[in-house]
Amino acid sequence: MNVPPTTAPDLPPVALIAGPTASGKSALALALAERIGGTIVNADASQVYRDLRVVTARPSADEEARAPHRLFGHVDASVAHNAAAWADEAGAAIAGIHAAGGTPILVGGTGLYIRTLLDGIAPVPEIDPAVRAEVRALATAEAYSALEREDAAAAARLRASDTTRIARALEVIRATGRTLADWQRDKAGGIGASIHLAPLLLVPDSQWLAERIDRRFVAMLDQGAIEEVETLVARRLDPALPAMRAIGVPDIAAWLAGTCSRDAMIARAQAASRRYAKRQRTWFRHQPPPDWPRITQDYDSDNFEIDRLFPIPMLTR
Repeated sequence: MNVPPTTAPDLPPVALIAGPTASGKSALALALAERIGGTIVNADASQVYRDLRVVTARPSADEEARAPHRLFGHVDASVAHNAAAWADEAGAAIAGIHAAGGTPILVGGTGLYIRTLLDGIAPVPEIDPAVRAEVRALATAEAYSALEREDAAAAARLRASDTTRIARALEVIRATGRTLADWQRDKAGGIGASIHLAPLLLVPDSQWLAERIDRRFVAMLDQGAIEEVETLVARRLDPALPAMRAIGVPDIAAWLAGTCSRDAMIARAQAASRRYAKRQRTWFRHQPPPDWPRITQDYDSDNFEIDRLFPIPMLTR
């Protein structure tokens, strides 16, 4: 991420609370919002879908009543939302909150969304469908070999097994004649230089987090997750849509279809969530600027010491 390490104190403030799933971000954001009269802005790719409140651990209706919330549950499951669309929405929401004299509290675990909002997005043109189809038809090893020939720097950065990123880098250079890294140097639209950011990253112990994840998914089943997925499945949407691939949805759907046992469904969904959390922990440990504050030890997410974690005077001026 290329967010300036220090921004001018007279710029409008934005608090950022980021970290892996089940780390306590929502509880901290709500506590901060109540402390400063702030507005919570969602930065989680799955919590944008209105069809999936329980499965995605979106704030409850009672929690949303305690402080203003933006960009939660505003997208239908039939829509393939993405980082660029969300960044436009978030930028507009943040500007609106500032115009009304408020403080935005950005909260979520989707690193790509946060980076796109702060740093901007590379203006890569639409990829020719024929080029994309040709690249996506390649076996991973074959695509990686091609990338080594056509964009050696990108191949050196990527794992040979990283199918998605290999394909993206290869299709970009074939379709545009420029490397993805070259396009990314021209990023535009980021708000990082126009705000005074007060970030906090929650990166707790992996075992502590895994136990929370496992407990939370079991609780979700009792809180309406099954009925939520049942309603979604009845819509017969494309299974490739992001909402249909949200963690827990495919597993609950398989159980509802009778293709796995309840115990297997629970185990699979918990494992998927733990794997996702591992990727998030890695991202938040290494991608944001090193001077961003990080909480890395066990903590009580119901009793955060708000005034010690955030520069309250800056956020409320």
